[in-house]
Amino acid sequence: MVYTICSLFSGGKDSTYALHWGVLKGFHIKCLVTLKPRRIDSWMFHYPGIDVTRLQAKALGIPQVFMETTGEKDKELRDLERAFNIAINEYGIEGVLTGALLSDYQRMNINIIAEKLGLRVYSPLWRKKQEEYMRELVASGFKFIITSIDTLGLPPKFLGKVLTRKDIEDIVQLAKTYGFNPAFEGGEAETLVLDAPLFRKVLVVNGRKIRVGEYSWRFIIENVELCDK
Repeated sequence: MVYTICSLFSGGKDSTYALHWGVLKGFHIKCLVTLKPRRIDSWMFHYPGIDVTRLQAKALGIPQVFMETTGEKDKELRDLERAFNIAINEYGIEGVLTGALLSDYQRMNINIIAEKLGLRVYSPLWRKKQEEYMRELVASGFKFIITSIDTLGLPPKFLGKVLTRKDIEDIVQLAKTYGFNPAFEGGEAETLVLDAPLFRKVLVVNGRKIRVGEYSWRFIIENVELCDK
């Protein structure tokens, strides 16, 4: 079994929970790998709040490979391969941990690149039941906010708010009513983790909400700092 791995990390709930799983399973997480797309419509990578991952890495106490990518469909895959090579050369990784939930495109491309480089891939959230997963996040002590909304039926009141158990149940019901994915795997929303069991410090953010489309909203982070728990 491979124990020395990197973790693809966007700062959202899925990559953070996958990291949590990896530590619990005894993997040695040598570094985080984060790619910042220059385009908001990247096929592969999380965009909102991606710069905040630098503070999250400090909160976790894990080194980070942080690279910019074009965000263009094919070029960003070459950028991911370069990032993996840096992790191999600098940290001696033998595998990759991902937070992929349902995206065949993301999972397939990560697996193809990893296989080319001789890396094993671990995707512990793959096909996990979405509603149960959302409940499990809150029950496990993950504190996260929604930073963007792009779907009918998800109101802006959830933006920038640490989601509670009641919020999760409300979102689950709204997902059933309006037909969106309750874990946002279809791009309905993006999240940012402020605190989690592995965090040594907590992120405190301030920002504002803006409307960018009929059903699209953003939480613009204006200030963020690390604070003691």
